[in-house]
Amino acid sequence: MSAYRQINLPGCIIPGNIFLAPIAGYSDAAFRSICLDFGADLCFTEMVSVEALARGSCKTRKLLTRAANEKLLCIQLFAANPDSARRAAAGLVPLNPALIDLNCGCSVPKILKSGSGAALLKEPKKIKEIIAAIRQETTIPLSVKLRSGWDSTSINYLKSAQMAIDGGAVMIALHPRTKSQGFAGKASLQHLAELKKSVTVPVIGSGDLHSAEDALRMIETTGCDGVMFARGAIGNPFIFKQTAALFKGEVPRLEPLRARQRLEIVLLHLQRAVEFKGEKIGCREMRKHFCAYTKGLPASAQLRSRAVHAERISDYERLIEYYLLEEELHIKYT
Repeated sequence: MSAYRQINLPGCIIPGNIFLAPIAGYSDAAFRSICLDFGADLCFTEMVSVEALARGSCKTRKLLTRAANEKLLCIQLFAANPDSARRAAAGLVPLNPALIDLNCGCSVPKILKSGSGAALLKEPKKIKEIIAAIRQETTIPLSVKLRSGWDSTSINYLKSAQMAIDGGAVMIALHPRTKSQGFAGKASLQHLAELKKSVTVPVIGSGDLHSAEDALRMIETTGCDGVMFARGAIGNPFIFKQTAALFKGEVPRLEPLRARQRLEIVLLHLQRAVEFKGEKIGCREMRKHFCAYTKGLPASAQLRSRAVHAERISDYERLIEYYLLEEELHIKYT
């Protein structure tokens, strides 16, 4: 039986079950568009503040820009106050998102200080209240992204998930680590399997997904309905196509892309970043993506050191051209 399947939500059919997680500073419209090109079935925006949306912040609204190939826009919010969440949701309706997601897992100090993100795991009832408040303003499907709990003494993902469902959530994503773990240790596949058994809505798994094989193992071990790549997709958007192929049983081996193929994707990503943000900001923000794309390439340390000073598209084009020429000469004469 194929591990690849569509996800059916009330009012929304997601064509497949391989997602890009909301990643602060990374999952902007340019990166989402690249991931969609390479087979992602659903991509989440960077998480946005309901307080900022309620105030009409232009900077925050820009985070919700829809990519040209983004048929299903999925917006992730962070909130601590049901009233602000309700008012923010009303302002999202004109954007016609396919899904609105509530973050209940972020452990960044300023998010926790506001009572949002993983802080909600301390008060599962508030998750229900926030989801219910959003539901008052829209029929757009709602989902929640959870962690296993605040720490090892308060593992409460089952209760948090049920509170979210009681409030109106129709899908749950779980990164089965506690807030206190951060990204340390291993994600608990047991928690994910238990969640799948305990709820009737689709369950999406996240955590420790760095390859297509990792994703298939998660599906087969836990029975979850889909997977959500986060860090594993940064600099590696082709992981979506590889995962879809493996889920469908189409390939026995997954070969890494050659340097030229990777760097062609870099330039495509850069062009889209510049389209969305202009050359100055697009080129500057591309540096972190560039480092991820080139990780593991032969003699790439010098390439990355040059990219730190790239300020124009032409700078990137030139350094990539030189790198590929040097590599071809190296291969030819060794």
